[in-house]
Amino acid sequence: MTVADANEAPARRGAFLAESGNLIGLAAIVLIFWVVLTSLRPGFISNFNLFTLSRSLAIDIVIGFSTMVVLATGGMNLAIGSIGVCAVMAAGFLMQGLGLPPLVAFAAALALGAALGWLNGFAIVRSGVNSFIITLASASLYLGAMLILSKAVTFNELPAAVADFGKLRFGGFVSPLLIIALAIGAALIVLFRFTALGREILAAGANPRAAELSGVPVGRVVIIAHTLSGALAGAAGLMLVARLGAAMPSIGQDWLLPSFLAPVLGGTLLSGGAVSVIGTMLGALLVTTIRSGLLVMQVGNFWLQLFLGVILLAAVMLDRYRGKVAERRSLGRR
Repeated sequence: MTVADANEAPARRGAFLAESGNLIGLAAIVLIFWVVLTSLRPGFISNFNLFTLSRSLAIDIVIGFSTMVVLATGGMNLAIGSIGVCAVMAAGFLMQGLGLPPLVAFAAALALGAALGWLNGFAIVRSGVNSFIITLASASLYLGAMLILSKAVTFNELPAAVADFGKLRFGGFVSPLLIIALAIGAALIVLFRFTALGREILAAGANPRAAELSGVPVGRVVIIAHTLSGALAGAAGLMLVARLGAAMPSIGQDWLLPSFLAPVLGGTLLSGGAVSVIGTMLGALLVTTIRSGLLVMQVGNFWLQLFLGVILLAAVMLDRYRGKVAERRSLGRR
């Protein structure tokens, strides 16, 4: 072991312990919610509600992943909902309007989502404008273009196979959509932990200048991250199509809060350089649990927005605290 490795070992152990502690704490909060909701409404753990929850959870997880991969670079993507609905409406038109098979339509819609994400990344890199501004503008641009081209018409005569897939159950209460979301999560774990590209994304987010000097093509990495984010947003939209059995222009309008909540609660830093795939899944589980619990308890939807807003504020405070801890550790190593 080299001296550098010996110096880095304590830092890696500290980061692992911090991440583990965050995951355990988040899992404990989710467990408390489940115990309370089950005691108040035993129907919360019925097969039907668990199946409904698993479908919603799958979509929340992928929405969280879509934001997570951009946060890793220190950027933002406020156009996730607009990209998702563009993919949804494209798939609906290809299936209902042109009669293409669902698999072909879904593949084309995913490609569209990736292309729109690529446009965001390209504009950010070439213009040098902050990703917040670029994606805020593109969110309006994409949504407006979709509404003009589609005339905001719902595609509700899709092939029966689409809705049938969304209704499938494994074990009586597990949706195949959740299995797809977990598979995407496994792929992202491999990306960030075992590939050069994943390490470059994190390096670009931690310190773009230092990464550039180390030979990391920061601009290319940012474009790739936004392309992946667009593809994941498209995937989340298509999962909603399978769940609803229709392609609606209203899809994606309520994604903004959950898209940030899941990764930030899970340990992904807003400043970039650190992600937690498992933490994002747990964060999404907390969001889905709260939404489902309020529904089961017949609480008005406006309370959901209040709770999610409070939780997001707490998550941002926690992110700030984690950033300060990481900064102190970095100064301590020096």
